[in-house]
Amino acid sequence: MDRILVVDDAELNRELLYDILEDDYTIELASDGVEALEKLRKYQAEISALLLDLRMPNLDGFAVIEEMRRNGWIKHIPVLIISSEHAIEIENLCFHLGISDFIHKPFESSIVLNRVKNAIELFACKNQLEQTVAEQAMTLKKQDQIIQMQAEQLRDARSFKHLMMEYSSAILEVETKLKVLNAEFSQVYNRNPFESIKSRLKSPESIYEKLERKGYPVTLDSIRENLSDVAGLRIICSFPDDIYRLAELFIKQDDIVLVRQKDYIKNPKQNGYRSLHLILDVPIFLSNGKKYMKVEVQFRTIAMDFWASVEHQLKYKRDVGNTDEIVKQLKMCADSIEDLDYQMQKIRDQIDLSRE
Repeated sequence: MDRILVVDDAELNRELLYDILEDDYTIELASDGVEALEKLRKYQAEISALLLDLRMPNLDGFAVIEEMRRNGWIKHIPVLIISSEHAIEIENLCFHLGISDFIHKPFESSIVLNRVKNAIELFACKNQLEQTVAEQAMTLKKQDQIIQMQAEQLRDARSFKHLMMEYSSAILEVETKLKVLNAEFSQVYNRNPFESIKSRLKSPESIYEKLERKGYPVTLDSIRENLSDVAGLRIICSFPDDIYRLAELFIKQDDIVLVRQKDYIKNPKQNGYRSLHLILDVPIFLSNGKKYMKVEVQFRTIAMDFWASVEHQLKYKRDVGNTDEIVKQLKMCADSIEDLDYQMQKIRDQIDLSRE
């Protein structure tokens, strides 16, 4: 049976509440704040609700609430104020301090019973939810620690280091081929098809997490077979047609194999994201012969890259309100950026024609 602590300096009020509640609860009584705190310290873990008068000698209800806040008890024990106070300022202050409800004098049996029952049930749900969240957080922390440990083992493994060297070599191959094309365009057409190249290797943590999430074994063969984005490059071009021209020339090279292509420029993602993605098999030349490695190459204009970078930052802001409106605005920005890209390309074409 749940234990209720009733605190009121008026004996009549204590007796009335005792009579209303005794059939459903074990009742503890206290005549002032000092006695209430003594019983809270004694029964704290067993008390399911506290019915507390505000105006009492020795130590009033506000002092009891402050002590409960200081000890953290108010997070686990619902406090219902029993008072003849009807001033809104007093009620607001009490709610601000963390009390759960008010029971006004004179007492109505059904209201007392229902409010006590509701407060206990709500706090039980709240405490259970907090415990579940804490347990899940601990589980996630342990899983993260396992991933970190496994990733460290992966990172330290000599064979894994060799595999990462092979992916790095594939990135160098792609960069070299693109830089040769860039140099040729500079000589022949007096302009460069791309502005910059960004490259990256997936971290051991990201590799391990992705294999686990997709249900693949955590082995070197599994990395080679199932992950196509361990090695990645992002090519930033000035104009949309440079993207297609450069990608076409690149995949025409006889030692490059196009595995998969996703055109998010002609078919943007729902959120407005635009980019051309190529998954390629790229040859590297080692002391024991030629080997093909998978590389992901993304082509974007400067404007597309700006939008994608900002959108990526914004979606990790967890406490932002009006999410639907922000998503809508980002999509509008993406559409505006597409128009801007093609307007700038048109201006470039006009300039080129005027030079002929």
